[in-house]
Amino acid sequence: MPNFIEEVFYGNIDPQEKSIKKNRRVRREMKMLSENEDWLLKELAGESQKRFLEYVDAWGIVNGESTLDSFITGFRLGAKFAYDTFVSDETPFDDLLKDR
Repeated sequence: MPNFIEEVFYGNIDPQEKSIKKNRRVRREMKMLSENEDWLLKELAGESQKRFLEYVDAWGIVNGESTLDSFITGFRLGAKFAYDTFVSDETPFDDLLKDR
């Protein structure tokens, strides 16, 4: 069995892939984004086109960093669930029978 972490690292497992393939609404919105970007690039010229491309690039970076942060946070949350389930024996309150 391949190493799960390596498979994720090399992109052989993509958690986002499944949601896009099955979600028609997201596919439709992504198509709209792409079509509108193409249209704007044809319509804009000079400084306007340059600024729009800077906007697109900056948004891509911000969106990518936000997605990465969400992925890391979700991964850590999952690890905490696993730890709490299989390793930790802490309880949220003291054993009430010990006082008797």
